[in-house]
Amino acid sequence: MGGNAPLIPSYGTASLAELPSALLAVLGMDEPNLLQLAPADRVCLFIVDGLGAESLRAHADRAPFLAAAAKTTLTAGFPATTVTSLCSLGTGVPPGEHGMLGLMLAVPGTGQLFNCLRWTLPGGAFMEPGQWQPAETVYQRAAAAGIAAGYVAPAQFEGTGLTEAVYRGVRYLAAETVDERVARVRTAMAEPRAHVTVYYGDLDAVGHMTGWGSEEWLDQLDIVDRMAERLAADLPPGSALYITADHGMVNVTEKLDAETEPALTRGVAMLGGEARARHVYAEPGAASEVLDAWREILAGKAWVVSRREAVESGWFGPRVRPEWAGRIGDVVAVPYTGLAITAPRAHPIEALFTGYHGSMTTAEQYVPLLEVSTR
Repeated sequence: MGGNAPLIPSYGTASLAELPSALLAVLGMDEPNLLQLAPADRVCLFIVDGLGAESLRAHADRAPFLAAAAKTTLTAGFPATTVTSLCSLGTGVPPGEHGMLGLMLAVPGTGQLFNCLRWTLPGGAFMEPGQWQPAETVYQRAAAAGIAAGYVAPAQFEGTGLTEAVYRGVRYLAAETVDERVARVRTAMAEPRAHVTVYYGDLDAVGHMTGWGSEEWLDQLDIVDRMAERLAADLPPGSALYITADHGMVNVTEKLDAETEPALTRGVAMLGGEARARHVYAEPGAASEVLDAWREILAGKAWVVSRREAVESGWFGPRVRPEWAGRIGDVVAVPYTGLAITAPRAHPIEALFTGYHGSMTTAEQYVPLLEVSTR
């Protein structure tokens, strides 16, 4: 594949996909507890979008509470992106099982790309969440066991396709400000048995625009650290707070326009994925030529493999369900240098980013697992 070997996520040992079942085991359910978490009556999971383990360590002085709560490091899964990781956290299975294999994916047999984040198809057509992602969620399993499952996040995400795909079975607790989210969690955690998830996305949003480590990003890290401290202070007896992230981030140093480079457009029907994890869908009969061209152009800068190589190497987990295979690009291109493979015409805002994620570098894959307990 060229370059150093990719950090293939540690599915089955220490990945985000193991955390959801472990949290249910903490609450007394008969679920795998590969992370060996201790029992508790209530758990709160704080998901900080974009908080990589390496970036947290690099700025531990700006997040002393988080740094002190460090427990272990997990791998995000491939690609290291929000839709994939949130679905792993929502179902407890790797991407190859739940099918959210990237940001922009082909809908097999249609010649269309589906945006899994915005949950949109060309022409405004709707994708049924349960059809695209049919796996049972951990929240459905918790609710069936009599555990109060709540999700605290901004109102704009309530009822969206992504929310329905990832959080089926949860009681949505809309909250906008940090104060409102902390208060919502406090109330939800008062239940005798509770599983409460709270989401914070502004660290990632700022990191995309100004880069991780920027002053604006550090200001957001301050907010996250104080929010975590407040959530911990409100824990009732017999509770545990776990803090993790969906992915890390890198600040890119080079951008390649995949829409105007002739060698990268020849034989390509659709360009999916995102800038650090591209799914390249070839025209009929052109997959081999596209693979060769992309390998040549990206030599020394990206891992470029066929669909079969990506699946057999375990990038998406131990197996990929056969019905999901067509969602994966004929070619998968994953930068390991400071490169972003952009598409400015199709995605002009993304092309302007400073911070990106999606690849299998340690900066993007490693996420922290932090713990505070009142057991």
